[in-house]
Amino acid sequence: MNQELLFAAGAFILASTLTPGPNNTMLMASGVNFGLRRTLRHLAGVQIGFGILLLAVGAGLHAVMAQFPEFYDVLRLAGAGYMLVIAWKLATAQSASADLQRPAHPMGFWAAVAFQWVNPKAWVMAVTFMSTYPPAHASLLQIAPLVLLFVALGSPCSAVWAGFGSAMRSFLQEPKRLRVFNITMALALVASLYPMLKP
Repeated sequence: MNQELLFAAGAFILASTLTPGPNNTMLMASGVNFGLRRTLRHLAGVQIGFGILLLAVGAGLHAVMAQFPEFYDVLRLAGAGYMLVIAWKLATAQSASADLQRPAHPMGFWAAVAFQWVNPKAWVMAVTFMSTYPPAHASLLQIAPLVLLFVALGSPCSAVWAGFGSAMRSFLQEPKRLRVFNITMALALVASLYPMLKP
């Protein structure tokens, strides 16, 4: 891959991983509700899960799925349903101190890995990236460096969202503020579905 194409791929990665979306919204909310340290497994799961998805798409999964366009409709509906469940849990969440009988837990590593496969934005990013930057009929050896580049650049971008949430944690420990924040993040998560679900 030439240097010019590498810079273009890097610009795409930065733009797509710094902008709001389901993963970043959930990471920021987790940073607020659980702190940065407890959010690290969620963050790692997002990066590893997306890297696996990207590798699978680059290896030809998107070409196989193009033969079955109804798969994308099922994926969008399943992803939307799961994201609505997450939004509901977020909107109704309370701080751990507010409900000692029901300890709160951040999303775990494997749940975050699995979420990438039902996250419509992750699929759009993966298909767009792998359709644009690798050469036609690229081998896994040509795809792997691009996947590593995406994870290397995407990790700190996503960490910014979790870190920002963690930085706001002390301000949002007041239950009313935290409730407003959680509802706002839940609404943002629902709003992120619109561009992915519109015809």
